[in-house]
Amino acid sequence: MRLRKRVTERLAVCPCVTASMDDIHFEHTISVGQVVNIRAKVNRAFNTSMEVGIRVSCEDLFSDRHWKVCYAYATFVTQRTNTGERVFLKPIIPHTQKEKLEYSLAAERRRVRMVHDDIIKDLLSHASIQQANSSAADSAVAAVKTRVESVELVLPPHANHQVNTFGGQIMAWMVNVAMIAASRLCQAHPTLRTIDMFTFRGPSQVGDRLLLKAIVNNTFKNSMEVGVRAEAYQEEGSNRHINSAFMIFEVLDKHGKPCMLPRIRPEPLEGERRFQEAIARKKIRLDRKYIISHKQCEFPLSVPWDPRNQVYLSYNNVSALKMLAARNKWRISSEKDKVRLYTLEHKSILSFRVESEVDVPAHRAFSLLAELSNRPSWDKHYQKCELIHRVDDDDFLYRVVTPSVHQGAVGSPTASKGEGILQDFILLASKRKPCGSRDPYVIALRSVTLPTHPPTEGFNRGEILCAGFTILETKSNMSLISYYNQASPEVLPYISTDIAGLSSSFYHTFCNCSQYLSKNKMHSTPEEETRQHMATNTDSPTCDSEHASLSVALDNSQK
Repeated sequence: MRLRKRVTERLAVCPCVTASMDDIHFEHTISVGQVVNIRAKVNRAFNTSMEVGIRVSCEDLFSDRHWKVCYAYATFVTQRTNTGERVFLKPIIPHTQKEKLEYSLAAERRRVRMVHDDIIKDLLSHASIQQANSSAADSAVAAVKTRVESVELVLPPHANHQVNTFGGQIMAWMVNVAMIAASRLCQAHPTLRTIDMFTFRGPSQVGDRLLLKAIVNNTFKNSMEVGVRAEAYQEEGSNRHINSAFMIFEVLDKHGKPCMLPRIRPEPLEGERRFQEAIARKKIRLDRKYIISHKQCEFPLSVPWDPRNQVYLSYNNVSALKMLAARNKWRISSEKDKVRLYTLEHKSILSFRVESEVDVPAHRAFSLLAELSNRPSWDKHYQKCELIHRVDDDDFLYRVVTPSVHQGAVGSPTASKGEGILQDFILLASKRKPCGSRDPYVIALRSVTLPTHPPTEGFNRGEILCAGFTILETKSNMSLISYYNQASPEVLPYISTDIAGLSSSFYHTFCNCSQYLSKNKMHSTPEEETRQHMATNTDSPTCDSEHASLSVALDNSQK
């Protein structure tokens, strides 16, 4: 925490406050006598907040082994001045390819943080989680037996130069009481695996007493969730809730495998609420593990779409396209009239990129290309595109029908099924406007599965792993449009002749796209222009309101 503080204040040149921590997953443990290496770097600065990436690794000096312990993201906000004025941060300018990627993905992670609590509320309101098993109540351990309370006095070594308690010190105390609560349930030495995303709620300073409360909220087959609450108080006055955290523990056997854990019997009312919310948080963790960590070489490529995993699907959709665009080993395959076709081979996956500059403002090109239903008018590979469901203002579900691939084509899915079978795709389209002047507009596409739209006779169900557009403003009324696609077996036949140099259909398709954009570039509405101005202006009320509320809530809070 001290290292993070120095890193943030080096950029801000003013006092900064820890606002929140993303989920922390501990891949390995650290033992006494081993060396811990911590690296911290500001990934992106917004108006008054910034994201800091922290990498923790370990080394054994006797065996010369090195391993990663965890990687985490922290959000800091600047403190207001003595007169109450907000302090704005200098923009970060990424230089290396890795820095540019982290800079771009920071905006996506920020979106996930803002809706984290709403996702849990939505899960609970839809009653999509199970109830406590009353039949196992007799053999279950009463949650009240795991309750732990501890009081710590904040002394000068626990605080920074602003006499605010180090957030890391508070977390260390919270881990201690959580470990005791977990030990009371399993009667063994538990191992901390995960700390869920949390937000610092208020200040704690030297002289405060911190009341730390921990209890096991729920147990799952091989893991348990322990909830910890931290309250601060002086000799006089009421307790102030400053932080809550949820920690996941496992108990490992002598072979390092997780052991079975006993069931928990929650307390009435409040305990049952915690029991239910623990299940909701576990579902969110599983969604993230399956969607965000989904390896691109695994099949099937499509994952089930559900309203409650939509946030993570959208995040994965956009971040996958940004990561593909950030790769630096693209090779030009062909070029015609400044329309260029690039290819990239990475881990046995072939990707292609088509790009050209068009005489259309970036915001207008984005608006036109984001209307996927209009794509059949300029792209011969789209015979039909129907909107299935409008998820929100940024995410949409489409069914796309594409022409059949000629029989015998290399990799053609219809080579053994006969000519004339159309392909269809169920796509999630996620669009993003830039959060800063260096960001491109993004329209990301990926396949999903819907129970309401299963594969049908007469169509070969295809899958798209990662595809979409990035649109970057280059100069006045000009924009660079790049189209990306990771060529799955269903997509490769449409582009293979272009890659081999036997065709230039990519050129004709892009020319049609350019004509479509030029023809409609003057049809934007005043409402669209207003939305565009608000999205691209980093000092807009939309961006500022979020930062302002965060700064006010955490003003003078602990580092």
